[in-house]
Amino acid sequence: MSQELRQAVGELIPVSALPCRGKTVLVRVDYNVPMADGVILDDTRITATLPTLNLLLEGGAKVVIATHLGRPKGKVVDELSVAPVAGRLSDLLGRRIPVAGDVAGSSARRLVEQMQPGDLLMLENVRFEAGEESNDPAFAAALASLADCYVNDAFATAHRAHASTAGVARLLPSAAGLLMMREIEVLQKVLTEPARPFLAIVGGAKVGSKVGLLRSLLGKVDLLWVVGAMAMPFFVALGKSSGSYPVAEAELQMAKELLEAAREAGATLRLPVDCRVAASMDAPETMRAVAWDAIPTDMMSVDIGPETLARLLSDCATARTVVWNGPPGVYEVEQFSHGTTALATGLSQMEGAAVVVGGGDAVAAVERAGVASRMHHVSTGGGATLEFMEKLTLPGIEALRAAPAEPLVR
Repeated sequence: MSQELRQAVGELIPVSALPCRGKTVLVRVDYNVPMADGVILDDTRITATLPTLNLLLEGGAKVVIATHLGRPKGKVVDELSVAPVAGRLSDLLGRRIPVAGDVAGSSARRLVEQMQPGDLLMLENVRFEAGEESNDPAFAAALASLADCYVNDAFATAHRAHASTAGVARLLPSAAGLLMMREIEVLQKVLTEPARPFLAIVGGAKVGSKVGLLRSLLGKVDLLWVVGAMAMPFFVALGKSSGSYPVAEAELQMAKELLEAAREAGATLRLPVDCRVAASMDAPETMRAVAWDAIPTDMMSVDIGPETLARLLSDCATARTVVWNGPPGVYEVEQFSHGTTALATGLSQMEGAAVVVGGGDAVAAVERAGVASRMHHVSTGGGATLEFMEKLTLPGIEALRAAPAEPLVR
């Protein structure tokens, strides 16, 4: 790999700049797609990698794909074989894609040796190997020895320092795939150079899982909305009831600290002014709207109320950048999904604004509402998007930056 490819220290090398003709390229993708009885329910993550795969194949590379599927925890689980994924990719590319019988063993090596430029091979589920999640050096070396160079196009798993996402990158000349580059460029630009007003909406279930994100956003945005169950600890911190939703002491303390941090930063942090409550998840017929400070102790918040939705959409209408992470209600239950669906629809209709949707639940919500294609950017990452928005980097990205100019294994 030429020194010219590393013109700036820390600059990621894009896959388009990777010399690959005649080379074997190991490509890490995230094909951890939802499945039922061996049938793929959503192939978005597969189709998102096609531009990178086609670029390499057209460039004369021999492409070896590595992915995980499910959580086999280092053991072979037949139901989690990548064969159905390879079948779907074969249909999309119009070619048969063989699957190795192992990850970096004799089957994989034999098939790699038989490859010709323009061929494509899929390794078996990398999480069948115990050394994957522990980033075992020996397994990383065995995986790296299959190829001449490495491409990471799995943004959704870049927050994991696993053998196939971090270990291999430190052993082979490496580049970021087109999907990876798109995710980094969009999220970084939105978070560091946003068109203002900049509004963020953070929902979900637990403050503890997103406290780092909330702290980070308070220093970046003009307006931060906290919705959904995430708002309950804030209500308690303000001396009101969270209904039947249990607020742990740690969550309460975090909420108090975030309220104080917002005051010190001069940031605007807004909470729901009303909620839709129900006796339980199984009792949608009991749902009604109440003021935020009048939630009955025997009921739970399941959605934002009509006044909150109106105010939230009004704020969005004046924003030029919106980042949304986490739903404002229990969108999986149809009767409790009104606020989430209305928010998704409203954001999809914004003209001249950059709307970025990140996090597994928010992404699922916009897809369920049928408006994902109308957003500026819908991230493929769940936890990875959350962590990147907080830290502006990920272990898998840092591993690409530290990649050697020549292979360290043979």
